[in-house]
Amino acid sequence: MSSKMCWFFSFFVCLMLSVSLSTSSKFDELFQPSWAFDHFLHDGDLLKLKLDNSSGAGFVSKSKYMFGRVSIQLKLVEGDSAGTVTAFYMSSEGPNHNEFDFEFLGNTTGEPYSVQTNVYVNGIGNREQRLNLWFDPTKDFHSYSIFWNQRQVVFLVDETPIRVHTNMEHRGIPYPKDQPMGVYSSIWNADDWATQGGRVKTDWSHAPFIATYKSFEINACECPISVAAMDNTKRCSSNEDKKYWWDEPNLSVLNLHQSHQLMWVRNHHMVYDYCSDGSRFPITPLECVHHHHS
Repeated sequence: MSSKMCWFFSFFVCLMLSVSLSTSSKFDELFQPSWAFDHFLHDGDLLKLKLDNSSGAGFVSKSKYMFGRVSIQLKLVEGDSAGTVTAFYMSSEGPNHNEFDFEFLGNTTGEPYSVQTNVYVNGIGNREQRLNLWFDPTKDFHSYSIFWNQRQVVFLVDETPIRVHTNMEHRGIPYPKDQPMGVYSSIWNADDWATQGGRVKTDWSHAPFIATYKSFEINACECPISVAAMDNTKRCSSNEDKKYWWDEPNLSVLNLHQSHQLMWVRNHHMVYDYCSDGSRFPITPLECVHHHHS
């Protein structure tokens, strides 16, 4: 790694540590179960969510956030996980909500694990990208992160960017920057679509299916429920009196190394991109025309 790159990562880590507004690594400090409490298993510092033929399970952050970074370390369902989906995402509420999704799609034994990402803006999604991970995510923990500021949304796997959604409001394209988001994760049965388009169904003889979590981190601007969304946007943005790490100029775009990483992911591991799906979108979506990274 070059000295310039070392400086960048040291600077980024320093900012993460010194200007944190809400950060932790303990589940109970940041999150609470949202459904199927009896499908939560605690094993020391590990949290396990269980899916069986009676229910899945999910959790939600205790607060909502505007800009920053959220991360988990996750070990996905081992063995035949066909039909299952484990999700990690941020979302606001209401019909015009914004949302950033990681969805890990189960597989039959021996097939690669896929991760699908999606971005909703003002209630409109249909921006799916899917890639096969370059490692076995069932054998060890890997980090999955979402970074969000007023310039870009970046999805990262082990610090490698796998997707960027850029602010192109200057081209008349809406961007998610005015709604605080909660942080969520869940496991559930989605065998109507998750594995090979729904052709492979969940084999309940392999249940329970277990997703295992550790190292929960939120380094973001916490938004009081009582404060209006536009006021939150203002209070979570840098100005002359306050500076937030996510607004630093070097975080407004990917650096050269990250751009090369993203290009490598897209060239070698992407298996579906909505921008290239002419059957769904005979007219290319406007953000796809202008996105450099997609």
